[in-house]
Amino acid sequence: MNGKAYIDIAAAMARTGVLGYGGGPSVIPLFRHEAVSRYKWMSDEEFGEILAFANALPGPIATKMAAQLGYRQKGTIGAFIAVIAHILPTTIGIIALLGTLYSLKESTVISGMIAAVRPVIAVLLGMMAYEFCAKTWKGLGKTVGLAAGLLSFLLLVLLNVHPAIVIILFLAYGTIHLRVSRWAKQKTGKDREDSI
Repeated sequence: MNGKAYIDIAAAMARTGVLGYGGGPSVIPLFRHEAVSRYKWMSDEEFGEILAFANALPGPIATKMAAQLGYRQKGTIGAFIAVIAHILPTTIGIIALLGTLYSLKESTVISGMIAAVRPVIAVLLGMMAYEFCAKTWKGLGKTVGLAAGLLSFLLLVLLNVHPAIVIILFLAYGTIHLRVSRWAKQKTGKDREDSI
């Protein structure tokens, strides 16, 4: 057993838990930084696949991402360590500071601090969305990428389709697209061999 790998998982997930203000989608850039940039456990494309899969499952996105990243590195034990490391520091902090939090919840200073953090979260999410869009344009082309973005906007915002259903639809499309692309490449390769 490689102890350093477990320590890395625990450290990465503890950082995402402690620094992930706002929960939910606001923590995703932190997960990406740890998994892709800091530890290089995976590529951006692989992270995007894990994120899509986590969004399709029920439950809080942060704990699902922690479990998937830990499982990918060290199986079931890695997933367990990742989830515990992600939730334990903040759980202990909240229990220890509960009285103080209740006394400060009406404070204008605390409200100002919270308001100051929100734009940072918006910028982090925007940067991540931009990077995913750039990779989509590179992989699928601008036309298909824009069409997919408009279709998802239509389904999510205008038709109010549940996000899990939209993700499953796009995963199904991605599977079909990948198989058709592979088939076309094989067919093109065979045609070239036959012409030689």
